[in-house]
Formats: sequence, C-alpha cells, structure tokens
Amino acid sequence: MRIFSAYAERAPMTAEEEAYSYLLDAICKGQYCTGDRLIAEDIATDIGMSRMPVREAFRRLAAEGLVTLRPNRGAIVSGLNIDEMHEVFEMRSALEGLAIRVAVPKITPRHLSLLERLLDDMDDFRDDSAEWISRHRAFHEYLCSLSGRPRLMRQITALYSVIEPHMRLWLQHAEKPLSARQEHSVILDALRAGDAAVAERVVREHIEGTVTELVRFLETGA
Repeated sequence: MRIFSAYAERAPMTAEEEAYSYLLDAICKGQYCTGDRLIAEDIATDIGMSRMPVREAFRRLAAEGLVTLRPNRGAIVSGLNIDEMHEVFEMRSALEGLAIRVAVPKITPRHLSLLERLLDDMDDFRDDSAEWISRHRAFHEYLCSLSGRPRLMRQITALYSVIEPHMRLWLQHAEKPLSARQEHSVILDALRAGDAAVAERVVREHIEGTVTELVRFLETGA
C-alpha cells in the first residue's frame, strides 16, 4: 500500500499502475526531490519491469502536476511555487468542504469512533514527522471518503499527493502545530452535532490556516 490510508485501495493490477504507485510513493516521501531527473531505464530496472509502463506512469504523474516531461530528457520532479501552493490549498479547502458537507448526514457513531482513533494515531507519532503526516492524511482522506463521492475523492487525493512532499519537508524542520489535535477535535464536534454548515466551515478554516505557516517556512527556508 503506497500510503497509509483508513479506507481501502485496490492493489495495482497492471505494470503501469505498479510503476505509478512506486513513483508516487517515492515522490510523496521525498525519495525523489524537486528538480530530480527520473530516468525510465533506471526505475524500470529497480522495480523489475520494462521501460514502457514507467513512461506511461510519467505521463500520468505529469497530468497530476508532480513531474514535468521534457523532450529527450525524461521527467523532472516538479515543485510548487508560492502562488501554486495557495491555489492547491484553495482547491483543497473548497473540495474538502464540499465532501464534508455531503458526508455529515451519512456519518454514524462507528465512523466517529474510527476518526477518534485516527487522531490518537496522530498523537502517537508526534515525534515522527513522516508517520504523523501519513496519519494526518489518513484522517482527512477517510473523513472525505464518507461523502461517498469517488470522483471527488480522486481530486482530493491528487491534491494531497502534490502537496505532501512540501508538507514533509516543512515538518522535518518545524514542530507539528500544538493546536493540531484541538483543531481536528473541533471538526469532530461539528460532525457529532450533525451541523453540515459548521463542519464545512471549520474544515476550510483548518486547511486555509495551514497554508499560511507552510508558505512562511518556504519563503524563509527556516
């Protein structure tokens, strides 16, 4: 499984899916960094397949904004500039807000119990930034998946993949926000109250507040 997730994902069924999953995981976890050149022949050898599925995976990653294809030069891992960072978080805010608004009428006590456990997982890994980010993503993806909107979830997941390398870099050099548990608990309180409008608002405020700190780190490099 390429990234810890609280909802089930199908295992890759084709060589292209396997190559895509391998590269996506490596980019998200910072094994390939912004500006790194991806060489299809080397990657194909590493994962034991031909070059063609790897090249197809490059095209898929390029469509998602994670790599840039260059004629006769293969693929280069892309990064986000500050304007693009704001755009991605604005999109996350809008789409996750929509997902939460749709999900609220469907949420059961069992769902809430699992969300609490996911928050506990985040607390357990406060000193391990890589695992904390995986648990944080799992919380948001599971919550959004309760909307029952597969196309919406694909868009949200793609946005997480674009932003995750930057989030990992940030939290390797900065403390996890001390308010993280409190902010997520406020989301759960709105879900328990069954108030879709409030739940949407607090999720959007949470997401929009994160980008301010992330951009400050990227601008100062500290």
